[in-house]
Amino acid sequence: MTPGSLQQRRRRRIVDLQPVPVPRMLAVYGLLVLGLGGLALRLAWLQIAAGDNLQARARAIQTQSIAPIGRRRTIVDRSGRLVALDEQRFRIWAHPRYFNFPGDAPNQVRKPDEVAARLAPVLALPVAQLRQTLLRRNSGIKLASDLDPETAHRVRQLGISGLDLEAYPHRLYPQGSLFANVVGFLNLERVPQAGLEQSRDRDLRRHEDTLRMRRGADGTPLPEGLAAGSLYGDDLRLQLTLDARLQQVAQQALTRQIKKWNAKRGAALVMDVRNGEMLALASAPTYDPNRFWAFKPSLFREWSVQDLYEPGSTFKPINLAIALQEKAIRPGDKVPDSGSLTIGGWPIFNHDRKANGVIDFATVLQVSSNVGMVRAMSQVKRDRFWYWLRSLGIDARPDTDLPGAVAGQLKDRGAFIGQPIEPAVAAFGQGFSLTPLKLVQLHAMLANGGRLVSPHITRGLRSGDALASPPGATGIPLLDPAVTRTVMDWMETVVERGQLPVKTPGYRIGGKTGTAQKAENGVYIPGALITSFVGHLPMNDPRYVVLVVVDEPKGGNVYGSTVAAPVAKEIIDALLVLESIPPSRPKIRPGAA
Repeated sequence: MTPGSLQQRRRRRIVDLQPVPVPRMLAVYGLLVLGLGGLALRLAWLQIAAGDNLQARARAIQTQSIAPIGRRRTIVDRSGRLVALDEQRFRIWAHPRYFNFPGDAPNQVRKPDEVAARLAPVLALPVAQLRQTLLRRNSGIKLASDLDPETAHRVRQLGISGLDLEAYPHRLYPQGSLFANVVGFLNLERVPQAGLEQSRDRDLRRHEDTLRMRRGADGTPLPEGLAAGSLYGDDLRLQLTLDARLQQVAQQALTRQIKKWNAKRGAALVMDVRNGEMLALASAPTYDPNRFWAFKPSLFREWSVQDLYEPGSTFKPINLAIALQEKAIRPGDKVPDSGSLTIGGWPIFNHDRKANGVIDFATVLQVSSNVGMVRAMSQVKRDRFWYWLRSLGIDARPDTDLPGAVAGQLKDRGAFIGQPIEPAVAAFGQGFSLTPLKLVQLHAMLANGGRLVSPHITRGLRSGDALASPPGATGIPLLDPAVTRTVMDWMETVVERGQLPVKTPGYRIGGKTGTAQKAENGVYIPGALITSFVGHLPMNDPRYVVLVVVDEPKGGNVYGSTVAAPVAKEIIDALLVLESIPPSRPKIRPGAA
């Protein structure tokens, strides 16, 4: 190839540049501007118009919400023994369209027969029955409920896809019927129906918020998705003042005595006189809150707090304290007891119709003289007598945390002052009514030196295993301590010189029996009696008051000393041991060296 021809070929490869037409440039530029403008408008629409909706959709995908299941706080007695708690239970649901075993291909669906064969032994159900249940429909089949955590764990270990476990709390009462009268129960819908479960419902609900957790694309939890306090653990427990051991002694003794005397019902109360704490509050008959549906609804209320009765002779020490406080009588005075007397045309008799002669007030309590009490209280002006009954809160609801507590009934001032028979019958504890709880409160006032304490059964909420210690002495001063000491000395002679079965060697105990007619709607029921006994211990340093009330015992020889006092004896003996009460110091007799 010649150099000339090579040069000619190179010239042919050179392309001459031609200017781009202006219309074409403008068209391309316009297309680019329109594209960028469209993108800008689309971006603005996504950010402004659809931003909230898209953000909500993203959060719904990224956020897992765990709703609270309504768990409740635990209830324990004064020593930390479990009284009520929530236990996790499970319901199991089946979705046959998704049945798949571990190791199967993702799209493989197992037959109900195969699932029933594996699941039946775990649920303790017949295979045929379970298979029939699984064939009902393709999804949403409830197989069982009330599964315990161990059974639920065994179901999970099967690894069968298409089985869902739904957790829910179940209220359990480990002590059975022991605290049913004060704690109450939840129904099957977990709605509180009685007792503390109802009255302290707000306090017993655990602090639970809906938990929202942000997750990444692979499901990993993101720390920034948890709000402050989301993982707060509520470990608070409601601590009672009641002692499960003493409660059991009281309930068993009460149940035996009710059966022996074929009585309608009974109640036993033990109070710390220093601060009003209740150590026992037992009732019989009672019910099992774990199986509440098997019992009569009338058993769900605590009658010793909600029902009124005339206290009878157990109120006589209270009245003598009123007379001493008013200086209407003196400790060394005596009154004549002729066995009967007439007030305003109404006859009044001693319970045994016997005359006791001229007796001191210790003897008035020992023989439970109605006539002697009328003579003593007649020295108190009627308006002052009524004033004191009102001041003691006979017709007022006690300041207490006990659910359902009610006020007693007292005649109005005009009737009490205007009709001589009213203060006369009130002198020996009739003509007005109160609850056993109120009577315990008033006797605690005698034992603690004249302070009216508030009866209560809770010490409040405590964290973890922490327990609250008992509070110190409390109460509103109403009576002179010297007055209450005098009455307590008289009550001690009732036990010392009487035939009451509550004496315990080495311990000084005071008490008073009561056998009163039972009234209903202001009319006394023929033959119906309420027997009772109230005791104080130890008399050298009073700390506890014990009250036993048995309603409508039947048979011969029905008295507070024969029906109620034996129950109090068992409670007192247990109390001495459980509270480690040392033997009493010997009483110093007048004139002793």
